[in-house]
Amino acid sequence: MKHVRLTLDAGGREAEIHPMYDVMANAPFVERATAMHWNYSGEELGIMHYVEGDAERFRAAAESFPEVIDIELTRAGAGEFYAYVLDATNEPVRKMFEAVDRSPAVVIPPIEYAADGTVSYSVFGPGDEIQAAIERLPDPVDVTVEEIGGLAAVPGVEAGLLSDRQRTAMEAALSLGYYEIPREASHEDVAEAIGCAPSTAAEHLRKAEAKVVRSVLRT
Repeated sequence: MKHVRLTLDAGGREAEIHPMYDVMANAPFVERATAMHWNYSGEELGIMHYVEGDAERFRAAAESFPEVIDIELTRAGAGEFYAYVLDATNEPVRKMFEAVDRSPAVVIPPIEYAADGTVSYSVFGPGDEIQAAIERLPDPVDVTVEEIGGLAAVPGVEAGLLSDRQRTAMEAALSLGYYEIPREASHEDVAEAIGCAPSTAAEHLRKAEAKVVRSVLRT
């Protein structure tokens, strides 16, 4: 059994696969996005996203696509929201999801959309089955294997919800003693360690802590 971390790149042709794929990967009003949970039924695809960006522009874009059957947004904070999107599928989307559905390998959420338009996620299962699923992915998607490991390497969902800066801030805070009782470091100490203003460090920590708490309590 293998844990494999994959990065998918459609080379700017995401819209050829599905317009919502293009929005999640390339839209200027989406700063960061993850697909947290999904269900594929063949003709329809429901996905729950966590998004950092402009909720109203996101809604307007989704509602403009005939492929989007329904959408519901829930605010999660300033510039953060959850988006449930129900899509009608097309042939490229069906090929992507059937590549996984026909395999005993398990996709580990979240699916993460990067600023460069690539998409990354983890898969766990028999190595030959993962390879076969990769080979069934449609054009124009190119696949890069970023990491191969065992079950211990499978990432947790909570960790995937943090941005790089939020994770860096929390790691610095932890190492400095910010979370000790009594507290051994301040926002200013964290800011100095990661090279930003104290108010920015405080914001990174607040958002990261809120995500972790929400994730743990909902779990």
